[in-house]
Amino acid sequence: MANLQERFNSEFYRIVKQYNIDSKYFAVAVSGGADSLALALLMKQYAEKFGVKIFALTVNHNLRPEAKDEADYVAHLMKKNGIEHYILEWKHSKLVSGIETKAREARYNLLFDWCKKNKVKSLLTAHHLRDQAETFLMRLQRGSGVDGLASMAKMIERDGVQIVRPLLDVEPQALRDFLVDKKIEWKEDASNECNDFLRVRVRKMLPKLEKELGITIQKIGTAVNALNGAREYFAFQASDFIKNRCRNWYGCGWSFNPEVFGQLHDEIKIRVIAELIKNIGDDNYAPEYQALKRLCKAMIEKKFKGATLGKCEILKFNRRIWVVAENKADLVLTKDKWNDYALKHPQILMHGLPYKLKLNLFEKSCKAVEFKE
Repeated sequence: MANLQERFNSEFYRIVKQYNIDSKYFAVAVSGGADSLALALLMKQYAEKFGVKIFALTVNHNLRPEAKDEADYVAHLMKKNGIEHYILEWKHSKLVSGIETKAREARYNLLFDWCKKNKVKSLLTAHHLRDQAETFLMRLQRGSGVDGLASMAKMIERDGVQIVRPLLDVEPQALRDFLVDKKIEWKEDASNECNDFLRVRVRKMLPKLEKELGITIQKIGTAVNALNGAREYFAFQASDFIKNRCRNWYGCGWSFNPEVFGQLHDEIKIRVIAELIKNIGDDNYAPEYQALKRLCKAMIEKKFKGATLGKCEILKFNRRIWVVAENKADLVLTKDKWNDYALKHPQILMHGLPYKLKLNLFEKSCKAVEFKE
């Protein structure tokens, strides 16, 4: 399996250069399954060649009786291979619903917290080509747009941690063959066969798609890579519009000219609004594509007055569109209270602001900062 190691080294080195990943320390999420065990061992060889240090992190969700034994097995295997390893425990009361979603969020929170506390900037996960194909089909089932159909990126930043996925072009069988060659056993998660989960049902459909329609995970991967290129271009254009055409009101809201916004390509409009809503709504995820699409269409109509989405209010005021945090408090901002606040921040007085933004500025006592005219 030397070829896989060489391929991995080349790909990971390329990712590091492409995304300017400046780190001598990397964490690897290792569950005990074949994919993550292979990633840890591939990364171990990479670390020795390029002079970096890795840490293996295993999350025990405490959802299955065998979870502790699996975590202990990973610990033993990592020690045997000279990889520093830590087990992170998720302590919780009995879960009744939304188990998959809650477990995923808990897992990432534990991993991110460990990385930040230990000043490790990058976290590697073992998502591979079949995972990418499954994600594409799940997003297709939900009616996602370009961003969703582009599926998983090779690097994203979340909560101050870079998530790196260096195996997205690697078939899962290659990872299993790699472990067999090294005489290393892996653990199978029983939940991978549970039809309650959409991903499992999609996974079981993949052989049928290949047999009856010739749709292979490789072909889906090729389409995803093309969509990724489109996503990166649209993201760049949206970022440029936000930087040069949108005004940030001290972290409490954004505003922009609806006529200039209306001249953008529809896909760029959607990304602009998604990013502004994520920023003000303080969420890692944008609202669903179709909801954003409807909002963008409504916003450029003359009769548009306002809407709510993603914990934000989007409204038209003083010939501009405003995105402000949705405020459900009972607080009433009187004219005297606002004048007292504005006296402390005199640069605000020269601008006509919507009431909802004034309310948020006052309530959060935002510090005044310089902004571009």
